[in-house]
Amino acid sequence: MTRPLPFTAPALLAPMEGVTEPCFRDLVLERNDSSVLGGAFTEFARVTAVALPRRTLRAHLGPRRHAAPVGLQLMGANVAAVAESARRAEELGAPLVDLNFGCPAKGAIRGCAGSALLDEPRKVEELVAACVRAVARVPISAKIRAGGEDDARLEQLARAVENGGASLLTVHCRTRKEAYRDTADWERLRRAVRAVSIPVCGNGGVRCHADLARLRAETGCTYVMVGRAALGDPWIFGGRTVERAEAARFLLAYAELLTAHHGASARMVSGRIKQLLHYWTAGDLCAGSGAAWRALDEVRLLERVREAAGVACDAAAG
Repeated sequence: MTRPLPFTAPALLAPMEGVTEPCFRDLVLERNDSSVLGGAFTEFARVTAVALPRRTLRAHLGPRRHAAPVGLQLMGANVAAVAESARRAEELGAPLVDLNFGCPAKGAIRGCAGSALLDEPRKVEELVAACVRAVARVPISAKIRAGGEDDARLEQLARAVENGGASLLTVHCRTRKEAYRDTADWERLRRAVRAVSIPVCGNGGVRCHADLARLRAETGCTYVMVGRAALGDPWIFGGRTVERAEAARFLLAYAELLTAHHGASARMVSGRIKQLLHYWTAGDLCAGSGAAWRALDEVRLLERVREAAGVACDAAAG
C-alpha cells in the first residue's frame, strides 16, 4: 500500500548534484509560495558499503524547514546500506526518501549505482522494496531515466519501481546515453504513466513556466520536476517576472549564504555563481553577455553582481 505524498503543489525542484544543497534550495523555497512550488529534494547522498552517518544525512537536509517538503535523495547499490540510510533519514525527520536510479555520471556507473541500475530492473525493485520495509511512515519515491542505451525497458523499469512499493515514480525522459542533451521525448513520460498506477512525475524539457502545465496535460503526469530551467529562473514555478536588481539580489544572497554556512572561498563562491549564470535568464541580468560575466575573476564578478543589485561595494565590504 502506497503512502500519501507530502507535496503542496504539482511542481517540484529537481535534485541536482552540487546545486540543491541547503543554500540554493532555501533561497528557491523562500521565493516561491508552497502553492506553486510543491517540494524540493536534496542533492544525492552517496551510499557505498555502509549506511550514511546521521550527521551526513542531517547536513543534506539542512537546518531549515519550509511549508513545502524537502525529500532526501539517496544513491547506492548496496541494498542493506541504502535501506538503513533510508531508515535513519526518516528518523531525522525527512518527509520523503527518494532513490536515484538516474545519475549518468561515470563515477556512479563505475560504482554500479545511479543509472547503472537501469540495466537491472530486478535490482531496482529489490532496492525500492528494501527501503519501503525499512521505513515506518514516510513514502519512498524513485527517479529513473527512460532507459540505459535505449528506452526498450522503460515500462519494465517503471513497473519494477511500482512493484517495489514506491509511492511515486519520477521519470527523466532522456536515457542514460542521451545524458543532458537538449531534446526531450515526452512520449516516454506518457508510456510510463500508462505502465503504472502510482503517480508519475515527469522531468525533462521544461524551459518556461507554461511548460509546467503543458507537460502534465500532454503526458498525464501528476507532478512535474524542474531542473536546469530553475537554475536560470528560480521564479519559474510561479511564473513571476522579476526585475534585474531582484535577480542580482538572489545571486548576492546565494554568495552570502555560501560564505556564512560553508566558509566558502571567494573562488568557490564565484564558481557556484558562474554555474548558475550558464543558464541564467531571470531579470535579463546578463543581457546576452553571460559569457562575459563568466569570464570575470571572482572579485570583479561579485562587484558586478552587487552593482546590478544596487548594493554599494564599499557598504557590502563593510
